[in-house]
Amino acid sequence: MTDSLRPLPLAAQHEALGARFAPFAGYAMPVRYGSIKDEHHAVRQRCGLFDVSHMGEVFVRGTGALAAVDRLITNDATRLVDGQALYTTMCAPDGGIVDDLIVYRLDAETFLICVNAANRHGDFAWITDVIGSDAEVTDESDAFVQLAIQGPAAVEVVCDVAPSAAAIAPFRAAWGPLAGARCLLSRTGYTGEDGFEVYAPVEHAEAVFDALVSAGQRAQMVPVGLGARDTLRLEARLMLYGNDITRETNPLEAGLGWVVKFGSSDFVGRDALEQVAAAGPTRRLRGLFLEAPGVLRAGYPLFAGEAQVGALTSGGIAPTLDDQSIGLAYIDRPHDEADRLEVEIRGRRLPVRVTKAPFYKRTR
Repeated sequence: MTDSLRPLPLAAQHEALGARFAPFAGYAMPVRYGSIKDEHHAVRQRCGLFDVSHMGEVFVRGTGALAAVDRLITNDATRLVDGQALYTTMCAPDGGIVDDLIVYRLDAETFLICVNAANRHGDFAWITDVIGSDAEVTDESDAFVQLAIQGPAAVEVVCDVAPSAAAIAPFRAAWGPLAGARCLLSRTGYTGEDGFEVYAPVEHAEAVFDALVSAGQRAQMVPVGLGARDTLRLEARLMLYGNDITRETNPLEAGLGWVVKFGSSDFVGRDALEQVAAAGPTRRLRGLFLEAPGVLRAGYPLFAGEAQVGALTSGGIAPTLDDQSIGLAYIDRPHDEADRLEVEIRGRRLPVRVTKAPFYKRTR
């Protein structure tokens, strides 16, 4: 780790587990502990523990909190009940995506917004500016560690140390005791598997971490770094901010129209997105399978004949799919409906198959 990077609160624990670190969003983050493939398969088959304490936690409180959050996001915050979460985008007036978020309604006057690590400070400034004096906005990211437990055995592991988690349904959250700390337990995820997030007070970070590691031994839970987190989310076709969605993309072309609720409120970016919806997006995000030896990577151009019709935003190997190479790309209309295109890799044109579906979807 370099002096210019911020360490995670549990950096010493990760070092003891053999983590290899790399810069990400200003932090020294564990990229892997051993083999990325082994970590990937462990999550798909058993269970993995991720330290995602670099993510940001912004709270919105007060009698005006609901209306303020509903104006901030494209999804419908008014449908949430206490303890419920939703996935959403937060857009600029031109419809560009400022960030994608998980929003929790903790009670009628308290909302937690989980923001992407690289956007933490910019998001806080944006949220504060949009909400203004209508509610109290605080960045409490430094007060929490966030640990994600993902995989078929995740429920067993978490319930062993936090029995109250058994009552938490998908996209729900509740406060509960874990290793002597009052933690927020939520059930979302970024891997395509079932699992939980544990938001623990930073002063209890070591005790909570140790309790989860101990509980995971029977399930052969392994620590997992950013490398496998990326391959897991790509297989599940979950987008990465900064690659697949940015301020230059809108949720309708990104396939996130389901989180844009035009009938809910006058959210920021609504007018621009209504115009996109009326005219139809000029491009769409699609999945790709490479049908020749090689590896898809972000930035590679796509062609229909001699015309470039798009470029990859993410790409890599899918360990669950026998190491097929997969990727995501924005493809100009009408070529977004094509079954096959060509990708250029180091001057060679290779065939790719286009898909609208996730590459992987769990069946249990």
